[in-house]
Amino acid sequence: MRQKDANDAAYWETTALEDMTPAQWEGLCDGCGRCCLLKLEDVDQPENSAERFLYSAVACQLLDCKTGSCSDYADRLKTVPDCVVLDVPTLRAQKHWMPETCAYRRLAEGRPLPSWHPLISGSRRSVHEAGYSIAGWAISETDFGEEEDLVHYIIEPFHLLPTST
Repeated sequence: MRQKDANDAAYWETTALEDMTPAQWEGLCDGCGRCCLLKLEDVDQPENSAERFLYSAVACQLLDCKTGSCSDYADRLKTVPDCVVLDVPTLRAQKHWMPETCAYRRLAEGRPLPSWHPLISGSRRSVHEAGYSIAGWAISETDFGEEEDLVHYIIEPFHLLPTST
């Protein structure tokens, strides 16, 4: 059950990322929360490689780990000043640290949205039901301890990530 635009076409297939409206752009987010997981950078890996970033099971303090949603999305920069505000130039420059499953990354790389993406399935729950969400297994950075302990929470590579139930 794909969501169509006024011309009965899937807007993400017919509209360039640069030409999307703010609502279309925001609609690309599947709500998985994976981009909000804290990462460590392995400087021994090539600069723009996916292997350079090691994902942890620890999420940003604003991410609701039960739902996978930001608890203060509109004002998140007040609390987390280094939160990435994703736009097309930022996406093109930094997509290598984003999850392989991310719709923004997939479209920027010319790949289609996966079948479980809410724009394809018609359900915001499909990302959780398919096991691509952090909901139910990630922990908040406010609960995990000292920053140097983050190495103990590494869950990379992504194909080994826990899935939600």
